[in-house]
Amino acid sequence: MELSVDGMKVQAKKYAMFFVLLVLIVFFSATSSAFLNPANLLNVARQISMLGIASVGMTFALLLGGIDLSIGSMITLVNIVAAYLMVHAHVNPVLACLLSLLLSTALGFLNGLVISKIHIAPLIVTLSSMTVLEGLAYIICKGVPIFGFPKSFSVIGQGYLGPIPVPVIIMIVILALGAFILNSTYFGRYFYAVGGNAEAAKLSGINVDGIYCLVYALSGLFAGLAGIVMLSRTNSGQALAGKGFEFECLTAVVLGGVSANGGSGKISNVVAGVLIIGVLSNGMVLLNVSQYVQMVIKGLLIAIAVGFDCIQRQKQLAH
Repeated sequence: MELSVDGMKVQAKKYAMFFVLLVLIVFFSATSSAFLNPANLLNVARQISMLGIASVGMTFALLLGGIDLSIGSMITLVNIVAAYLMVHAHVNPVLACLLSLLLSTALGFLNGLVISKIHIAPLIVTLSSMTVLEGLAYIICKGVPIFGFPKSFSVIGQGYLGPIPVPVIIMIVILALGAFILNSTYFGRYFYAVGGNAEAAKLSGINVDGIYCLVYALSGLFAGLAGIVMLSRTNSGQALAGKGFEFECLTAVVLGGVSANGGSGKISNVVAGVLIIGVLSNGMVLLNVSQYVQMVIKGLLIAIAVGFDCIQRQKQLAH
């Protein structure tokens, strides 16, 4: 009977976020006639696409017991570098995007290398790189927006494949890839093992340093891809493009049940976290809720989610 009760608790925790999402949808549908408008729902889908893409990288980082605060600045830097290459260096858009993604992946790899080899806390390393990358973006563009891209480039952020926006398709592909890595590859098993107990993972033969480098390189890659989508959607390289985006990602991932202490979490639940942030942001805008009130609500959400995770972990340790 005890096993049955434990199983019910696990199932309840698994679907709790989907229930919260449903409650939010019902609430905003009842309070705003515009919420269920197909055009608004498509707008929500487009808005969360960049968040969903970047959140996969944050999920991997949290699974290791780390964090990646450089995601927002990585998005900004890719935004500016890709725009600069296309407009000022006259580089082909495809090549400009590939070079920008290579840069973000290399910078993410560097974060992982510093964390694993010098043993500086991920919080400090990524906070430092967040500041450096933001400064580099300003230096490149001098604080001035960059625009004037080839028309074909807008397809990435503004195009459709049938009735579905291209950014949403990219998000679905990246989320599916993230789920595949975690569920069907030995790398995914290693992420959980390192996050659960890095020392035990090392003793069992796992290259822990390599896993850190891989995870942060992937986080850089996904942040870069989110930056490309954002650039194409706004059609302008902005020095503040990714400002605060790391907080949005962290909130979505923690809301999705990924443990802030590492070793626990699934992409399927992160999807719920991303949708909650998207629906909540859109709904509050429709209801004319102040931006500052929105900040308070989102801040409380992450505090509650982390607090719930800590309480659950303490209960597990007590048993």
